[in-house]
Formats: sequence, C-alpha cells, structure tokens
Amino acid sequence: MKLEEFFKAHPKVAVAFSGGVDSAYLLYAAARCGANFRAYYVRSDFQPQFELEDAKRLAGQLGTQMTVLRLDVLSCGPVAENPPDRCYHCKKAIFGAIIEAAARDGFTVLLDGTNASDEEGDRPGMRALRELQVLSPLRMCGLTKAHIRELSKKAGLFTWDKPAYACLATRILTGQAITKEKLAATESAEDFLFSLGFTDFRVRMAGTAAKLQFPEDQLEKLLRRREQIVTELKKYYSDVWLDLEVRK
Repeated sequence: MKLEEFFKAHPKVAVAFSGGVDSAYLLYAAARCGANFRAYYVRSDFQPQFELEDAKRLAGQLGTQMTVLRLDVLSCGPVAENPPDRCYHCKKAIFGAIIEAAARDGFTVLLDGTNASDEEGDRPGMRALRELQVLSPLRMCGLTKAHIRELSKKAGLFTWDKPAYACLATRILTGQAITKEKLAATESAEDFLFSLGFTDFRVRMAGTAAKLQFPEDQLEKLLRRREQIVTELKKYYSDVWLDLEVRK
C-alpha cells in the first residue's frame, strides 16, 4: 500500500502529532494527499518545551491546524508508579484524550507515526494503539525510519535529521516513582547540555545522581567542559556520573 492509497481510503483523519520525524512526515503526507485532517499534540510533564515549539513550527510550515491538549499523566497511578508497562498506561491516557477531543471535532479515525522500523517488542505502547484502534499508516505502508528521513529531507521538512528523543519519563529507572520534580530536573539538565551544543545524549537518574550517556564522538568535548557541567548539574542532582558504555 502507498500513502496516497491509504488517504484515499481514509480521507478524514486526526493525527497524533509529537513534533518528531515520523509524525511530522505523516502530517506532510496527509496535506500532500489532500486529506481533511487536524493535528493533536498532548502537552504533559513528560514532554520538554522544545518538542512543543518544534510541533508549532512544523504545523506553521505546513499551514496545519493543531490542537494542543493539556494532560496530567501523573494523575494516572500506573504511570506515576513507573512499572515495566508504564508506556502502555501512558499511551492509553494520551491517545484516549486525543480520541475524545478529535470526536468532538468530527474526526473518528486517529493516526500515529509508528513506522516499519519500530519493533513491537520494544514498544509496550503498541498494545494500547491496537486496543484503541489507532492506525499507523507509515508502518502499514512499509516506511522505515531511514526512508522517512530521506523523504522528509526531499520535502524540505526541518525535522528530517532531528535526533530521536524519548520522553522524559524514560530517564527514570523502572520501579522508581516518577514525580514532577524529577522530570523538571531532567529537563533543566538536558536543556543546559543542549545549550552547550551537545546532541543525542541522555541524563538518566540513578538514585539521586545523574548518569550521563553521550555518543563517543562527544566525549572529548564533554571532558573539556567537565567542571562547568558538574557545577550546573549538581543544582539538580547529588552527584554526576559518566556512563562509559556510550550511546551509539
């Protein structure tokens, strides 16, 4: 199946939009194929501010209507408790909120940006998508992440080379309760490192300490800025550690 065929069969759709590579291309494809659609972005404590800004920028670039929904995901006990299937409960809450809002706007079909490179075993949230009957056209059409980046570049989307960015909750070890304070510390620490020019890294919580994970080609720069980084991050963490099993 091609995307043109998908949108011919589903001409009126709501799109769950995160501001990332995949959902950005899905929005572009919906516009290019002439679909009647609206984007829905869910703002929660799990998403950093820059993701919302990227989503607004992309929606503006495409001239797309975007509804921003505020959701307190931590009010859901199974999410805040952070069990191994946290992502399932979180996706149920997020997509449930979108489905309700979209239905009020007259949209009964919801799409998401899951692609053909996403292995179901690595994404507990996929069970929630199945249960809620969310469609994933990129996956259905066999589009991999690499192909989506290539197509996004050709389309002139600024998201084409945007690094993958998992939600802030992934920085907290499974089984450790998630709080607004922990999420805020993570966002502040990562924002600071972004401001220094670092990319594709993670600041994970290890008890009350920060465990930094960086690509190998950024370690030299990291060590040059070591004192500055430690000073800043100790505003939020008791200690700052470097994980030598580098991100790849």
